[in-house]
Amino acid sequence: MSAGEPFWRRKRLDEMTGDEWESLCDGCGRCCVVKLADADTGEVHPTSVVCRLFDRDTCRCTRYAERHRLVPDCVHLTADTAAQFDWLPDSCAYRRLANGRDLAWWHPLVSGTPQTVIDAGISVYGNVVPEQWIHPDESLEAHVVRWVDPDE
Repeated sequence: MSAGEPFWRRKRLDEMTGDEWESLCDGCGRCCVVKLADADTGEVHPTSVVCRLFDRDTCRCTRYAERHRLVPDCVHLTADTAAQFDWLPDSCAYRRLANGRDLAWWHPLVSGTPQTVIDAGISVYGNVVPEQWIHPDESLEAHVVRWVDPDE
């Protein structure tokens, strides 16, 4: 690989700087949706309900630095675990790179704009509700969704 190649093609996930690692997040918000796990099969089902810290306008965490303390079950994604989280969408940059794939055309590092994540239909933008809007008697099963990854 040449030095002119972007960092995600030159480096393994565990070789990236903190800033490089963070820039891989495309801001889709799919890891911030509440997920239900089937007790019998272990299969994970995403919902259209997002964490209480999620900003639906920016598709980012409002308390990112404190998220693991404030939301104990918030995902802690590392270079070692990126390939293991098979519930992450195939579109996730961390998962793609961990599995030897390149970033998609719509990724902000490739396209130059975060808008392409929304335009490509990858983002949860406009399709989620905050968990605090869900009535305590309402079943999360009613909010299970199937996110579709459009063809690249």
